[in-house]
Amino acid sequence: MAFINKEKKYKWSFVNIGGSARVRINSGEDIAHLSELDPKMWTVLSCPTSGLEIDEKSLKYMDCDGDGKLRINDVISVSQWITSVLKDKDMILKGDDSIDINLINTEDANGKKLYSSARQILDNLGKGGDIISLADTADITAIFAKTRFNGDGIITEATSDDADVKSLVATIISTMGSVADRSGAQGIGADQIEAFYKNMNDYLAWNEAAVDAPYGDKTDSLIEAYNALDAKVKDFFMRSKLAAFSPSSMSSLDIQTSRIDAISAENLSMKNDEIAAYPLTHITGKSEIELDAAINPAWDKYFNVIKSVAVKSSMEAITESDWAAIGEKFAAYYSWKNAKAGAAVESLGVDNIKNIIAQDKKQLLLDLVAQDAALKEESDNIDMVDKFLHIYRDFYKLLKNFVTFTDFYDKDKSIKSIFQCGTLIIDQRACKFCMQVADTAKHSASAGKSGMYLVYCDCTTKSKPGKLQIAAAVTVGDIGELAVGKNGVFYDNKGLEWDAVVTKVIDNPINISQSFWSPYRRMATAVENLINKSAAEKDAKIMANATANINAAPAKTADPKAATQAPPFDIAKFAGIFAAIGVAVGMIGTALSSLFKGLFALNWWQLILLFVGIVLVISGPAMVMAWLKLRRRNIAPLLNANGWAVNATSKISIPFGETLTDIAHYPKMKLNDPFAKKGLKTWQKWLITILMIAVVGCALWIFNILSFINPKMKSPLPRYNKTEVVEEIVNDTIVAEETVTIEEVVAE
Repeated sequence: MAFINKEKKYKWSFVNIGGSARVRINSGEDIAHLSELDPKMWTVLSCPTSGLEIDEKSLKYMDCDGDGKLRINDVISVSQWITSVLKDKDMILKGDDSIDINLINTEDANGKKLYSSARQILDNLGKGGDIISLADTADITAIFAKTRFNGDGIITEATSDDADVKSLVATIISTMGSVADRSGAQGIGADQIEAFYKNMNDYLAWNEAAVDAPYGDKTDSLIEAYNALDAKVKDFFMRSKLAAFSPSSMSSLDIQTSRIDAISAENLSMKNDEIAAYPLTHITGKSEIELDAAINPAWDKYFNVIKSVAVKSSMEAITESDWAAIGEKFAAYYSWKNAKAGAAVESLGVDNIKNIIAQDKKQLLLDLVAQDAALKEESDNIDMVDKFLHIYRDFYKLLKNFVTFTDFYDKDKSIKSIFQCGTLIIDQRACKFCMQVADTAKHSASAGKSGMYLVYCDCTTKSKPGKLQIAAAVTVGDIGELAVGKNGVFYDNKGLEWDAVVTKVIDNPINISQSFWSPYRRMATAVENLINKSAAEKDAKIMANATANINAAPAKTADPKAATQAPPFDIAKFAGIFAAIGVAVGMIGTALSSLFKGLFALNWWQLILLFVGIVLVISGPAMVMAWLKLRRRNIAPLLNANGWAVNATSKISIPFGETLTDIAHYPKMKLNDPFAKKGLKTWQKWLITILMIAVVGCALWIFNILSFINPKMKSPLPRYNKTEVVEEIVNDTIVAEETVTIEEVVAE
């Protein structure tokens, strides 16, 4: 394992990436000196080796300690190895999947092994030239298909030209099993050879110690029946002894008819286990089993075998000693039978086994295995070639997404970072920033800190089993119809099409214009929910009352006229209601009058400023907060939630965010609705509306009605602006006459 070199002698160059200063990796020398780069300057400290847009095999090759994560020291170790085996370090920047083996540095020990193994691969494949590619190392079977020895310690039938050896290898495979050779064929190793010869010797030794079967070819069937009945027979003799000791308990020890009655109505063929639990035969008090006695049907087949094979014709019953004698007669044979060894080779037969042992080819087979294993290092070096080609192609791509985030911030949007897994098409937009997630619930718990509007989707396709979970960032447009359950289509980086359905939404600002309408949208949503809730409650109340009335209604009314008679009209009650309504209407009218009076007292420009002020009060805070959040958008929380250790802020500015999502743009055209009602055109409707408003306004002005709101807004016609004589009467005497206008009276 390589460690970071604290002596920093190498001069690095830096560049602005994602709003932060980051080191520039643009040469082989930069890669060779990664051990001298301060770890605080690395964009990433660790990342997982799965779920990324790099060949997972390449990532496993780079994971030096095999812990499932790439860390700084893993990257440094790989950088030192790959730069040491190449003559030109800058070749790593190409990212090719093939190389001229003459460019491998043979002065390096690893490079020398690498060159030799690459040459061997080309020779084994029968390819001319010096170019080796990943396609050549992809099929390990093809590499070793024409070779007898490949370093895995496994030999096949093709390993030797000797017909006897070929036959012996096939015999061992058929009896002891096989293991896969690197060539793809089935073969054997030292373990299988040793086990084969041990089994043969053990089997011959067991066979030579054979014991005669006491009952001939029926001995094995008798032993099977005896072992099956032994416990049941011993149970019978114990029951018989107990019955003789206590005759009154004989009925309890015998077969209980009640137990039979309990199952008599059922299918008895399915009750074999329950019937087998009954005694072997009836308990009579005699400590013997009469041969002509009725036997429990669950055991009679075994008892018949005992009677036909082990019982003499002169016997009328089996006693406990008779039963023990039968077992003792085959005990020696039974012990020898159970001690069988080498059963795996029994199918070969004794004569064939003796013949194989006489040929004495065991050591020859082991020598072939040893000869194959001697090439292990050389063959392992062939695996090194595959490792080299994978790292040679993918290492620089990893560096651009580990040391820096160059790929993510590249102006060429055809270049994607290793954590961008494809494009989501949904709601007339293409979300290009999509990343694979392992657990939506776990990821979304911290992903909200990114400040991005995120849509989580479950994706499925017929081409692959299971489902793919993704998180897509929406950075352009409005929320639209984005909601849980919305369907879309996801295209991965290989062009495979997936059906996508939204499972979760993280609500953050998309843009400032969307935030302008957000308060009104929330208000409308709240009102809608309130109305729906109120309607649902009222509906439930009505249904509950109706149900209660129906349930409480009498079955029959004694007096139909009395049941249908309406209650008397209460005039006082309704008068109060009408009075309350009148007061409410009056208060509303007064409030509206005061409002309009205040508005019309303002100049036109003051009205515009008032409207703008109200809008700013409502939408201004949301827009300011959206602007602040949009400036702070950061992908680090998204990666951290996926197991990354991101070491630097990676912001998404507003202009850059607009490149991560494409929205549909249609050409300007005149769209006519073929199903629209025939009538006036839109401009005509607007013109008529404006004219009507103007007419109404002029009428109110001419007839001096607007003067009630604002005394300055007098009618232009004198007849509607004339003065009236008002008499002031004090003590029933006309004191004076005063000329006043209607407006002054109203003002007073």
